[in-house]
Formats: sequence, C-alpha cells, structure tokens
Amino acid sequence: MGSTSAENNGTGYAGNNGTGSTGSHGTGDNGATGVGRRALIKRSAALGLVSVPATGFLSACASGGGGDNSGENEGKASDSNPFGVKEGSKLDVVIFKGGYGDDYAKAWEAAFKKKWGVTSVHTGTQEITGKLQPRFNAGNPPDIVDDSGAQQIPIDVLHRNGQLLDLAEVLDAPSVDDPGTKVRDTLVPGTLDAGMQEGKVVALNYIYTVWGLWYSGKLFEEKGWEAPRTWDDFLAVCKDAKAQGIGGLAHQGKYPYYINVAIMDLIAKKGGLDAMKAIDNLDPRAFVGSDAATEAIEAVYEVVEKGYLMPGTNGLTHTESQTRWNQYKAAFITSGSWLENEQLKTTPADFDMKFLPMPLLPDSALPFEAIRAGSGEPFVIPSKAKNLPAAKEFMRMMLSKEWSTVFAKEANSLTILKDGVDPDVQLRPGTQSTVEASKAAGDNTFRFLYTEWYSEMGTAIENASNELMARRIQPREWLKRAQAAVDKQAKDPSSKKNRRD
Repeated sequence: MGSTSAENNGTGYAGNNGTGSTGSHGTGDNGATGVGRRALIKRSAALGLVSVPATGFLSACASGGGGDNSGENEGKASDSNPFGVKEGSKLDVVIFKGGYGDDYAKAWEAAFKKKWGVTSVHTGTQEITGKLQPRFNAGNPPDIVDDSGAQQIPIDVLHRNGQLLDLAEVLDAPSVDDPGTKVRDTLVPGTLDAGMQEGKVVALNYIYTVWGLWYSGKLFEEKGWEAPRTWDDFLAVCKDAKAQGIGGLAHQGKYPYYINVAIMDLIAKKGGLDAMKAIDNLDPRAFVGSDAATEAIEAVYEVVEKGYLMPGTNGLTHTESQTRWNQYKAAFITSGSWLENEQLKTTPADFDMKFLPMPLLPDSALPFEAIRAGSGEPFVIPSKAKNLPAAKEFMRMMLSKEWSTVFAKEANSLTILKDGVDPDVQLRPGTQSTVEASKAAGDNTFRFLYTEWYSEMGTAIENASNELMARRIQPREWLKRAQAAVDKQAKDPSSKKNRRD
C-alpha cells in the first residue's frame, strides 16, 4: 500500500490511496518496512504513522514563511509556454522511490532540461514525511512531490492547511499532444476523483491502478485449480490448499490496508454502488444496518475461522508476506497493481502472476468482472513552491504520450492518460492481466474515496480489520467500530464539503 497508495515498499492510488489513497500504489522498499500505494493504495497504513503528531504538524504548517513566489522564476508566457517557464531556473522534485522506482522521473527531468533549460534537483526517497514535514513546516516545500508510500503525508491534512495548489490551471491548459484539447479531457474518466478535496483537484493521481486478488498461474496449473468466480469457489481452493500444506490467503498483516481491499470490494460488489457511496458519504447505516457490509465481513472472517490464512501472515509486513506468496506458500494475496513491480526481485521467472477480480457473494449486485479501479500515486504541487511555472509545466508534460510511455517502460504500469502508452511497450504478465481485466470490466468499475477524504476514519477501519484478522474481535464488533469511525467523521463540519452523488 497505500497509495495511500504501497511498491517496493509498495503503494500503490491512490495509493492513496487511493485512496482509494491510493493510496494508494505501489510503495516499495524491496524489503524495507512500509506500505504501498498506490492510494492509489494509499498508503493508508501510513496515515496512522502521522496521526499522532498531526496537530503539531498542522499548526506549524499554517505558520511558516519562506517560499514566496516573488517572480524570480517567472518567464514570459506564450502559447507554447503557457505557464511562463524560465530558462535557467531550478526545479525541486521529490519522488517516492517505491515499487515504481524513480528512474522514470530521472528520464522526465532529463527531457525537461533539454526542452526548457531547467535543471532539476532530484530526491528519491521513501521517507516522505521525515524529509518533507520540516520543509512544509518552514514554508520551504519542494516544487513537485510524489506524495506516496508508508510515510505519505495525508492529502487531506495538507489541503486543510492550504498547503496544496489547486491544479485547475494545469488541467485546463492545452494538452502537449493536442493544443486544441484541454489536459483534463485527455484523461481516463473518473481518474481525477481521487485527488479531489472539497470540490477541487489538489492531487494528480497519476497511475491507473486496479485492486483485487492475485495468484500464480503456474501454481494453479500444477494444482489443477481454476480461478474462482464465486466466494464459495474461493473458499474451496483455500480448503484444498490447506490440505496440501499451503496457505489459502496471505495478507500483509502489519498493514491492514491490504485486507480491506477484500472487505471493501466484497461490500461494493454485493451491495452495488449505493453501498460504496454510503461509506464515502458517511451514512449512519454505512456498516451497522448494511446487509452488504455484514455479509462481506462475515465472508472474510470465515477464512480466519477455518484456518485458511497463510501461517504467520498476521505478523508480516507487506513485502514479507508477498515474498512468501512468491515462494508458493499461499494461493492468494490481496493487493493493487503495483504488486508485480514491488516483487520483481523475489518473483520466480515462471511464476506467471495473475490478477483476479474479487469473487462474488451470492446475489451480488455487480458482476464478477467488476473491479475496483482508478488512479493512485498522488503527485502534488505545494502552494508555496518556489518555481510554480516549471512545476505546472512539468505536470502538464507528465500527461503527454511521450512521458506516459516513458513511465510505462521504466515502471511497468499504465498512467491515467487515455491511450497514453506506445503499443510497442511490452508489459509483464501481472500488469498485462490487469489490462485484460480492465477491458473485461468495461464500465463496471468502482472506487472508494473515503481513504483520500478522511484519513483518520480510514485508519480506524484498518485498525478494526487488524483486530478481526487476529481473532481478537468478531464481525459484529468490526461493524460497530467501522460505523463508529464513520459517525465520528460525520460530526466534522468539513465533511459536508465532500459528497458523492
């Protein structure tokens, strides 16, 4: 996770996160602890890391000076230079170095220097909060940030304190590829939603992410298992796996963002979009009183009760659990589509990684092919960035076919740009399977936004899931705790500014 966002430590998308954060998604550390995106995916476990010092962080953020945009980095705007990038200026870029690495960003920066004569100061790190919180506090933030990973600074926290630029000017600018088309009109529909706060897009969730179950095509072929389409079939594979000394389901126990992929997907697919929106809209019956939520949490708990979890999975980080899955110690694992990148060093060459939409509970409102899909890996421009013209142009160029293809080649992932990847780019098996799943899903996609809108609520639900998977609470108590988190958030006046129709 995360993405927020989760990967090589893995975020997600978004994620956030995504943030569905993811967060969103992947955030990766190749062994270091952390969660991943990608929000998308987000990424949400990270929220717990910053919740305690949040008050001090917010008050400090609200004060700091520095970073005045005096015009020293402003050039002459024109049709070909809509933001007035100044040749010879410098751009401060911070990239979450997770599952997607940061080679793509270095390639972008080289192209940016060649075109505009702007030199980038590049920082690739997993310590987003550690490195950037002091800078935000002092009013001296970078110019553009990939705010993802286990130490993501929650987007809602930054927004509430006026630390993020409204990206409308970038999105309404002419596309690099087609000056007659606005940037926002070149994007996959719905992918801007995860970066919205109170009606404004303040984060660009750049990576197109899907969430669900994953399995090894090789293992399934050897065992004669078929990819399950129903929850009963899923349990049957888990049962057979257990009989053969293999875990049924691995989950990233120290980062319960990931098991919430299963829980929340089951809720959405069982109850349809109304069940999803009830959670995002803080409905008083979002969990307690929801048949979809009740059936979903009882279904996941059945995996625990019947001993189908991979032994030890509750005590593992995301990369530890995923590595054991790569060693064929479990049939399934939950994650976002950053997983393949995050696990490159530990995945056997013939593993044949495959994505699977969440299997269906009886009488589900959405079809099996429906998937949680959207954007993860939030990029932001701080409102006090010193070189706003270059930061805006850099983001505009991120949404060109040239830079989108660079990302696909370097990071093995798709972006939110429609038809944004050269068809000659060869994707790895797991990522290719997500492309096929997205085509099969068509319009049957969904995406929760509470992880991006309400980081504290998201953390509370994750904590309840952690207790459930460890058998310290039962499904009824999980529902109570999740609803309590919703009810608490609903009392915050600012919550009324976010709503899904």
